[in-house]
Amino acid sequence: MKATLHFVAGMAGAGKTTLARRLAAEQPAVFISEDEWLFHLADPIETLDQYLTAARRVRRLLTPHIADLLRCGASVVLDFGGNTIRDRQWVRSIFEDAGAAHVLHYIAADEALCLARIHERNESKPEGIFFGVVTDGQVAEVNRHFVAPSPEERFNLFVHRARVL
Repeated sequence: MKATLHFVAGMAGAGKTTLARRLAAEQPAVFISEDEWLFHLADPIETLDQYLTAARRVRRLLTPHIADLLRCGASVVLDFGGNTIRDRQWVRSIFEDAGAAHVLHYIAADEALCLARIHERNESKPEGIFFGVVTDGQVAEVNRHFVAPSPEERFNLFVHRARVL
């Protein structure tokens, strides 16, 4: 079976990390979480600009590693990389360079559900998913930049419906 790069798209709070962890366990596949890398390597992130700066550094570090894993035959699930056209172009460069298959998992969810899920996560602080309190303002700022995948992007797309709490 050909190595596959799975990655997720969805607004903040849609359930991307939960889905990515489940996919990695079911495949099986190597799970790579941007939030975990940022939590351990970056200074505390409070603004979108701080996130973008830290994310660029982490992605430069991980890009060749992810491609090498795929070339070695290991499937990979990225818990990042799918929320904007530019993000998805970056992921495309990895699986095309490695000659791997791919699946873009898109979680369709409305803003009210996403915000409710963020509030629940802030309250319950689930291990492996909670990396710090996320404010309503941060959610709005991040989701303002979200672009749902389109057929013109030519991804192997699998659409999931967000689960109500």
